[in-house]
Amino acid sequence: MATSEAAIDQVIGELVAQCPPATTDPVTFLGEQFDRGLAWVNFPEGEGGLGGSPADQLYAMRTISKLGVPSPFMRNVIGYGMVAPTIVSHGTKEQKVRFLRPLFTGQEIWCQLFSEPGAGSDVAGLACKAEKDGDEWVLNGQKVWTTLAHEAAYGLLIARTNPDVPKHRGITAFLVDMHAPGVDVLPLYQATGEAEFNEVFFVDARVPDSQRLGEVGNGWGVSITTLMNERVSIGGTVPPRGSGLIGEALKIWKKSWTGRADAHAMAMRSELMQSWVRNEVGRLTNWRASDLRKAGTPGPEGAVAKLAFAEENQKTSELCVDLLGAEGMLYGSNYPQVRPTESAMTGGDMRKAFIRMRANSIEGGTSEVMRNIIGERVLGLAGEPRNDKDVSWKDVPRS
Repeated sequence: MATSEAAIDQVIGELVAQCPPATTDPVTFLGEQFDRGLAWVNFPEGEGGLGGSPADQLYAMRTISKLGVPSPFMRNVIGYGMVAPTIVSHGTKEQKVRFLRPLFTGQEIWCQLFSEPGAGSDVAGLACKAEKDGDEWVLNGQKVWTTLAHEAAYGLLIARTNPDVPKHRGITAFLVDMHAPGVDVLPLYQATGEAEFNEVFFVDARVPDSQRLGEVGNGWGVSITTLMNERVSIGGTVPPRGSGLIGEALKIWKKSWTGRADAHAMAMRSELMQSWVRNEVGRLTNWRASDLRKAGTPGPEGAVAKLAFAEENQKTSELCVDLLGAEGMLYGSNYPQVRPTESAMTGGDMRKAFIRMRANSIEGGTSEVMRNIIGERVLGLAGEPRNDKDVSWKDVPRS
Protein backbone atom coordinates (compact mmCIF):
# COMPACT_ATOMS: atom_id res chain seq x y z
CA MET A 1 0.00 0.00 0.00
CA ALA A 2 1.00 3.63 -0.36
CA THR A 3 2.76 4.99 2.70
CA SER A 4 2.00 8.68 2.56
CA GLU A 5 1.41 10.39 5.88
CA ALA A 6 -2.30 10.48 5.07
CA ALA A 7 -2.33 6.72 4.44
CA ILE A 8 -0.47 6.07 7.70
CA ASP A 9 -2.90 8.34 9.56
CA GLN A 10 -5.80 6.34 8.13
CA VAL A 11 -4.37 3.01 9.33
CA ILE A 12 -3.61 4.47 12.77
CA GLY A 13 -7.14 5.91 12.95
CA GLU A 14 -8.69 2.52 12.15
CA LEU A 15 -6.49 0.83 14.77
CA VAL A 16 -7.40 3.30 17.52
CA ALA A 17 -11.10 3.20 16.61
CA GLN A 18 -11.28 -0.60 16.79
CA CYS A 19 -8.86 -0.98 19.73
CA PRO A 20 -9.19 2.06 22.04
CA PRO A 21 -5.82 2.35 23.84
CA ALA A 22 -7.43 3.19 27.19
CA THR A 23 -9.51 0.01 27.31
CA THR A 24 -7.52 -2.48 25.21
CA ASP A 25 -5.05 -4.91 26.77
CA PRO A 26 -1.52 -3.77 25.77
CA VAL A 27 -0.54 -7.12 24.25
CA THR A 28 -3.74 -7.19 22.21
CA PHE A 29 -3.19 -3.61 21.05
CA LEU A 30 0.44 -4.24 20.05
CA GLY A 31 -0.60 -7.40 18.21
CA GLU A 32 -3.17 -5.43 16.22
CA GLN A 33 -0.57 -2.73 15.62
CA PHE A 34 1.80 -5.36 14.20
CA ASP A 35 -0.89 -6.98 12.04
CA ARG A 36 -1.74 -3.61 10.47
CA GLY A 37 1.88 -2.91 9.53
CA LEU A 38 2.43 -0.26 12.19
CA ALA A 39 5.10 -2.08 14.20
CA TRP A 40 7.95 -1.07 11.89
CA VAL A 41 6.39 0.77 8.92
CA ASN A 42 9.67 0.48 7.01
CA PHE A 43 9.58 -3.35 7.16
CA PRO A 44 7.95 -5.32 4.31
CA GLU A 45 4.20 -5.98 4.35
CA GLY A 46 3.33 -9.08 6.35
CA GLU A 47 6.40 -8.61 8.57
CA GLY A 48 5.04 -5.85 10.77
CA GLY A 49 5.46 -3.15 8.15
CA LEU A 50 3.96 -1.41 5.16
CA GLY A 51 7.02 -1.38 2.93
CA GLY A 52 7.63 2.30 3.70
CA SER A 53 10.74 4.29 4.44
CA PRO A 54 12.53 4.99 7.73
CA ALA A 55 11.00 8.48 7.55
CA ASP A 56 7.55 6.86 7.38
CA GLN A 57 8.41 4.77 10.44
CA LEU A 58 9.56 7.85 12.32
CA TYR A 59 6.32 9.66 11.44
CA ALA A 60 4.22 6.68 12.57
CA MET A 61 6.12 6.37 15.85
CA ARG A 62 5.67 10.05 16.64
CA THR A 63 1.97 9.96 15.77
CA ILE A 64 1.24 6.83 17.79
CA SER A 65 3.22 8.05 20.82
CA LYS A 66 0.99 11.14 21.03
CA LEU A 67 -2.03 8.88 21.53
CA GLY A 68 -0.67 7.48 24.78
CA VAL A 69 -0.53 3.91 23.48
CA PRO A 70 1.85 1.35 25.01
CA SER A 71 5.43 1.39 23.73
CA PRO A 72 7.29 -1.92 23.30
CA PHE A 73 10.70 -0.28 23.23
CA MET A 74 12.06 -0.16 26.80
CA ARG A 75 10.50 -3.49 27.79
CA ASN A 76 12.21 -5.22 24.85
CA VAL A 77 14.91 -2.74 23.84
CA ILE A 78 17.30 -5.37 22.42
CA GLY A 79 14.60 -7.14 20.47
CA TYR A 80 12.88 -4.06 19.10
CA GLY A 81 15.88 -2.02 18.03
CA MET A 82 18.47 -4.68 17.17
CA VAL A 83 17.14 -8.22 16.73
CA ALA A 84 14.05 -7.43 14.65
CA PRO A 85 15.93 -5.57 11.88
CA THR A 86 18.48 -8.39 11.81
CA ILE A 87 15.82 -11.08 11.43
CA VAL A 88 14.18 -9.08 8.64
CA SER A 89 17.53 -8.72 6.83
CA HIS A 90 18.82 -12.29 7.28
CA GLY A 91 15.96 -14.52 8.43
CA THR A 92 13.91 -17.08 6.57
CA LYS A 93 10.19 -16.55 5.98
CA GLU A 94 9.45 -19.09 8.70
CA GLN A 95 11.70 -17.27 11.19
CA LYS A 96 10.03 -13.95 10.47
CA VAL A 97 6.56 -15.43 10.96
CA ARG A 98 7.60 -17.21 14.16
CA PHE A 99 9.55 -14.48 15.93
CA LEU A 100 8.66 -10.93 14.86
CA ARG A 101 5.11 -10.64 16.22
CA PRO A 102 5.71 -11.96 19.78
CA LEU A 103 8.90 -9.88 19.87
CA PHE A 104 6.93 -6.72 19.14
CA THR A 105 4.14 -7.46 21.59
CA GLY A 106 6.68 -8.13 24.35
CA GLN A 107 5.51 -11.70 24.86
CA GLU A 108 9.06 -12.83 24.06
CA ILE A 109 11.93 -10.69 25.36
CA TRP A 110 15.25 -10.90 23.51
CA CYS A 111 18.91 -10.51 24.40
CA GLN A 112 22.10 -10.27 22.34
CA LEU A 113 24.87 -12.81 22.93
CA PHE A 114 28.03 -11.36 21.35
CA SER A 115 30.63 -10.30 23.95
CA GLU A 116 32.85 -12.84 25.69
CA PRO A 117 35.49 -12.54 28.44
CA GLY A 118 38.21 -12.75 25.77
CA ALA A 119 36.31 -11.05 22.94
CA GLY A 120 34.82 -7.70 23.87
CA SER A 121 35.96 -4.96 21.52
CA ASP A 122 37.32 -7.67 19.21
CA VAL A 123 33.99 -9.49 18.83
CA ALA A 124 35.27 -11.56 15.91
CA GLY A 125 37.81 -13.19 18.22
CA LEU A 126 35.04 -15.09 20.03
CA ALA A 127 35.61 -18.65 21.22
CA CYS A 128 32.09 -19.91 22.02
CA LYS A 129 31.71 -22.81 19.59
CA ALA A 130 28.83 -24.47 17.77
CA GLU A 131 29.34 -27.96 16.33
CA LYS A 132 26.93 -29.59 13.88
CA ASP A 133 25.23 -32.79 15.07
CA GLY A 134 22.63 -33.96 12.58
CA ASP A 135 19.86 -31.37 12.38
CA GLU A 136 21.14 -29.58 15.50
CA TRP A 137 24.08 -27.52 16.66
CA VAL A 138 25.74 -28.10 20.03
CA LEU A 139 26.84 -24.94 21.84
CA ASN A 140 29.66 -24.71 24.38
CA GLY A 141 31.19 -21.53 25.76
CA GLN A 142 30.48 -18.32 27.65
CA LYS A 143 29.02 -14.90 26.91
CA VAL A 144 29.21 -11.85 29.18
CA TRP A 145 27.59 -8.41 29.72
CA THR A 146 24.35 -9.75 28.26
CA THR A 147 21.62 -7.18 28.93
CA LEU A 148 18.33 -8.64 30.25
CA ALA A 149 19.36 -12.26 29.64
CA HIS A 150 17.51 -13.13 32.87
CA GLU A 151 14.28 -11.86 31.29
CA ALA A 152 14.85 -13.12 27.77
CA ALA A 153 13.00 -15.94 26.07
CA TYR A 154 15.42 -15.92 23.13
CA GLY A 155 18.88 -14.61 22.34
CA LEU A 156 20.69 -13.72 19.12
CA LEU A 157 24.03 -15.51 19.40
CA ILE A 158 27.15 -15.70 17.23
CA ALA A 159 29.45 -18.69 17.66
CA ARG A 160 32.61 -20.20 16.19
CA THR A 161 31.66 -22.90 13.66
CA ASN A 162 34.98 -23.15 11.79
CA PRO A 163 38.28 -22.58 13.64
CA ASP A 164 40.36 -23.32 10.52
CA VAL A 165 39.62 -20.06 8.69
CA PRO A 166 40.33 -16.39 9.64
CA LYS A 167 38.23 -15.25 12.57
CA HIS A 168 35.68 -13.20 10.64
CA ARG A 169 34.86 -16.07 8.26
CA GLY A 170 34.29 -18.86 10.78
CA ILE A 171 31.30 -17.42 12.64
CA THR A 172 27.60 -18.38 12.38
CA ALA A 173 24.54 -16.75 13.96
CA PHE A 174 21.76 -18.54 15.84
CA LEU A 175 18.42 -17.76 17.51
CA VAL A 176 18.78 -19.49 20.89
CA ASP A 177 16.09 -20.56 23.36
CA MET A 178 17.32 -19.06 26.64
CA HIS A 179 15.43 -21.69 28.67
CA ALA A 180 16.85 -24.71 26.83
CA PRO A 181 18.79 -27.35 28.78
CA GLY A 182 22.46 -26.40 29.06
CA VAL A 183 21.85 -22.62 29.14
CA ASP A 184 22.66 -20.96 32.49
CA VAL A 185 22.27 -17.25 33.26
CA LEU A 186 24.09 -15.64 36.22
CA PRO A 187 23.77 -11.98 37.33
CA LEU A 188 26.50 -9.34 37.12
CA TYR A 189 25.77 -6.65 39.71
CA GLN A 190 26.74 -3.09 38.78
CA ALA A 191 27.83 -0.18 40.93
CA THR A 192 24.17 0.90 41.06
CA GLY A 193 23.24 -2.35 42.81
CA GLU A 194 21.29 -3.58 39.79
CA ALA A 195 22.02 -6.59 37.63
CA GLU A 196 20.68 -5.74 34.20
CA PHE A 197 23.77 -7.48 32.76
CA ASN A 198 24.53 -11.20 32.98
CA GLU A 199 26.98 -13.97 32.28
CA VAL A 200 25.59 -16.77 30.13
CA PHE A 201 27.11 -20.26 30.02
CA PHE A 202 26.42 -22.91 27.38
CA VAL A 203 27.19 -26.54 28.19
CA ASP A 204 26.13 -28.90 25.39
CA ALA A 205 23.11 -26.69 24.69
CA ARG A 206 21.32 -27.70 21.49
CA VAL A 207 19.91 -25.40 18.81
CA PRO A 208 17.98 -26.75 15.80
CA ASP A 209 19.41 -25.85 12.41
CA SER A 210 16.07 -24.19 11.63
CA GLN A 211 17.10 -21.50 14.13
CA ARG A 212 20.37 -20.74 12.39
CA LEU A 213 20.18 -17.14 11.16
CA GLY A 214 21.80 -16.68 7.76
CA GLU A 215 24.26 -18.98 6.06
CA VAL A 216 26.91 -21.02 7.86
CA GLY A 217 30.01 -18.85 8.13
CA ASN A 218 28.12 -15.58 7.55
CA GLY A 219 27.72 -14.74 11.22
CA TRP A 220 29.98 -11.71 10.92
CA GLY A 221 27.67 -10.19 8.31
CA VAL A 222 24.70 -10.87 10.59
CA SER A 223 26.49 -9.31 13.55
CA ILE A 224 27.37 -6.17 11.56
CA THR A 225 23.66 -5.68 10.82
CA THR A 226 22.90 -6.04 14.53
CA LEU A 227 25.72 -3.78 15.72
CA MET A 228 24.88 -0.99 13.27
CA ASN A 229 21.25 -1.08 14.38
CA GLU A 230 22.36 -1.24 18.02
CA ARG A 231 24.37 1.98 17.68
CA VAL A 232 21.47 3.73 15.99
CA SER A 233 19.09 2.39 18.66
CA ILE A 234 21.35 3.59 21.51
CA GLY A 235 22.54 6.89 20.09
CA GLY A 236 20.14 7.77 17.30
CA THR A 237 16.80 8.07 19.08
CA VAL A 238 15.00 11.42 18.93
CA PRO A 239 13.51 12.29 22.35
CA PRO A 240 11.22 15.30 22.88
CA ARG A 241 12.94 18.64 23.28
CA GLY A 242 14.18 19.26 26.82
CA SER A 243 13.56 15.68 27.99
CA GLY A 244 15.88 13.07 29.46
CA LEU A 245 18.91 14.02 31.49
CA ILE A 246 18.95 17.65 30.37
CA GLY A 247 15.32 17.90 31.45
CA GLU A 248 16.32 16.61 34.89
CA ALA A 249 19.11 19.20 35.05
CA LEU A 250 16.60 21.96 34.31
CA LYS A 251 14.28 20.69 37.06
CA ILE A 252 17.11 20.75 39.60
CA TRP A 253 18.08 24.27 38.51
CA LYS A 254 14.52 25.56 38.88
CA LYS A 255 14.15 23.94 42.30
CA SER A 256 17.46 24.94 43.87
CA TRP A 257 19.12 27.72 41.87
CA THR A 258 16.43 30.05 40.49
CA GLY A 259 16.79 33.56 41.85
CA ARG A 260 20.45 33.27 42.78
CA ALA A 261 22.79 35.84 41.20
CA ASP A 262 26.10 35.08 42.92
CA ALA A 263 29.22 34.18 40.94
CA HIS A 264 28.82 30.45 41.61
CA ALA A 265 25.24 30.48 40.34
CA MET A 266 26.22 32.40 37.21
CA ALA A 267 28.98 29.88 36.47
CA MET A 268 26.59 26.95 36.94
CA ARG A 269 24.00 28.65 34.74
CA SER A 270 26.62 28.98 32.00
CA GLU A 271 27.42 25.26 32.28
CA LEU A 272 23.72 24.40 32.18
CA MET A 273 23.13 26.45 29.03
CA GLN A 274 26.16 24.95 27.28
CA SER A 275 24.89 21.49 28.17
CA TRP A 276 21.40 22.33 26.91
CA VAL A 277 22.82 23.53 23.58
CA ARG A 278 24.93 20.37 23.15
CA ASN A 279 21.94 18.13 23.95
CA GLU A 280 19.70 20.04 21.56
CA VAL A 281 22.29 19.94 18.76
CA GLY A 282 22.59 16.18 19.27
CA ARG A 283 18.82 15.76 19.27
CA LEU A 284 18.34 17.75 16.06
CA THR A 285 21.25 15.99 14.36
CA ASN A 286 19.69 12.61 15.17
CA TRP A 287 16.33 13.84 13.94
CA ARG A 288 17.84 14.85 10.60
CA ALA A 289 19.75 11.57 10.35
CA SER A 290 16.59 9.58 11.12
CA ASP A 291 14.69 11.39 8.36
CA LEU A 292 17.47 10.86 5.83
CA ARG A 293 18.46 7.31 6.73
CA LYS A 294 17.97 4.94 3.85
CA ALA A 295 16.25 1.58 4.17
CA GLY A 296 18.42 -1.39 5.04
CA THR A 297 21.37 -1.74 7.39
CA PRO A 298 22.47 1.64 8.82
CA GLY A 299 25.94 2.75 7.89
CA PRO A 300 28.95 3.63 10.05
CA GLU A 301 27.41 7.05 10.80
CA GLY A 302 25.67 5.35 13.71
CA ALA A 303 29.04 5.33 15.47
CA VAL A 304 28.97 9.14 15.50
CA ALA A 305 25.60 9.25 17.23
CA LYS A 306 26.56 6.54 19.70
CA LEU A 307 29.84 8.26 20.63
CA ALA A 308 28.14 11.63 21.10
CA PHE A 309 25.33 10.03 23.12
CA ALA A 310 27.75 8.33 25.51
CA GLU A 311 29.90 11.38 26.13
CA GLU A 312 27.03 13.83 26.51
CA ASN A 313 25.07 11.53 28.84
CA GLN A 314 28.09 11.34 31.11
CA LYS A 315 28.64 15.11 31.05
CA THR A 316 24.97 15.89 31.67
CA SER A 317 24.55 13.40 34.51
CA GLU A 318 27.70 14.85 36.11
CA LEU A 319 26.20 18.32 35.78
CA CYS A 320 23.04 17.09 37.53
CA VAL A 321 25.12 15.84 40.47
CA ASP A 322 27.01 19.15 40.60
CA LEU A 323 23.72 21.05 40.65
CA LEU A 324 22.54 18.91 43.57
CA GLY A 325 25.51 20.13 45.62
CA ALA A 326 26.26 18.13 48.76
CA GLU A 327 23.04 16.20 48.18
CA GLY A 328 24.67 14.72 45.10
CA MET A 329 26.98 12.63 47.32
CA LEU A 330 24.16 10.86 49.17
CA TYR A 331 23.50 7.80 46.98
CA GLY A 332 23.42 5.08 49.63
CA SER A 333 26.19 2.53 50.06
CA ASN A 334 23.66 -0.19 50.91
CA TYR A 335 22.71 -0.68 47.27
CA PRO A 336 19.58 -2.77 46.67
CA GLN A 337 20.56 -5.89 44.75
CA VAL A 338 17.79 -6.20 42.18
CA ARG A 339 17.35 -7.61 38.70
CA PRO A 340 15.47 -5.02 36.61
CA THR A 341 12.91 -5.90 33.97
CA GLU A 342 13.92 -3.02 31.69
CA SER A 343 17.22 -1.63 30.48
CA ALA A 344 18.13 1.15 32.92
CA MET A 345 19.58 3.65 30.46
CA THR A 346 18.48 6.44 32.81
CA GLY A 347 16.81 6.67 36.18
CA GLY A 348 14.77 9.06 38.27
CA ASP A 349 17.57 9.43 40.82
CA MET A 350 20.29 11.50 39.15
CA ARG A 351 22.94 10.17 41.53
CA LYS A 352 22.13 6.67 40.34
CA ALA A 353 22.00 7.90 36.73
CA PHE A 354 25.47 9.43 37.11
CA ILE A 355 26.87 6.03 38.14
CA ARG A 356 24.93 4.16 35.44
CA MET A 357 26.04 6.49 32.65
CA ARG A 358 29.67 5.39 33.14
CA ALA A 359 28.68 2.27 31.17
CA ASN A 360 27.53 4.26 28.12
CA SER A 361 31.08 4.51 26.78
CA ILE A 362 31.45 0.71 26.96
CA GLU A 363 28.09 -0.86 26.02
CA GLY A 364 27.22 -1.12 22.35
CA GLY A 365 30.89 -0.74 21.44
CA THR A 366 33.47 1.24 23.39
CA SER A 367 34.08 4.88 22.58
CA GLU A 368 37.57 3.89 21.40
CA VAL A 369 36.05 1.46 18.88
CA MET A 370 33.57 4.13 17.77
CA ARG A 371 36.48 6.51 17.09
CA ASN A 372 38.21 3.82 15.02
CA ILE A 373 35.05 3.27 12.97
CA ILE A 374 34.60 6.99 12.42
CA GLY A 375 38.24 7.44 11.45
CA GLU A 376 38.40 4.51 9.08
CA ARG A 377 34.92 4.23 7.60
CA VAL A 378 33.61 7.80 7.78
CA LEU A 379 36.74 9.94 7.41
CA GLY A 380 38.71 7.46 5.28
CA LEU A 381 41.81 7.46 7.48
CA ALA A 382 44.29 4.58 7.44
CA GLY A 383 43.24 1.64 9.58
CA GLU A 384 45.17 0.18 12.49
CA PRO A 385 47.51 -2.74 11.62
CA ARG A 386 45.69 -6.09 11.78
CA ASN A 387 48.22 -8.89 11.81
CA ASP A 388 45.64 -11.65 12.27
CA LYS A 389 43.35 -10.74 9.39
CA ASP A 390 44.42 -13.65 7.15
CA VAL A 391 45.44 -16.12 9.88
CA SER A 392 43.15 -19.02 10.82
CA TRP A 393 41.46 -18.45 14.18
CA LYS A 394 43.03 -21.53 15.80
CA ASP A 395 46.51 -20.18 15.06
CA VAL A 396 45.98 -16.74 16.62
CA PRO A 397 47.57 -16.47 20.11
CA ARG A 398 45.02 -15.89 22.89
CA SER A 399 45.42 -15.24 26.57
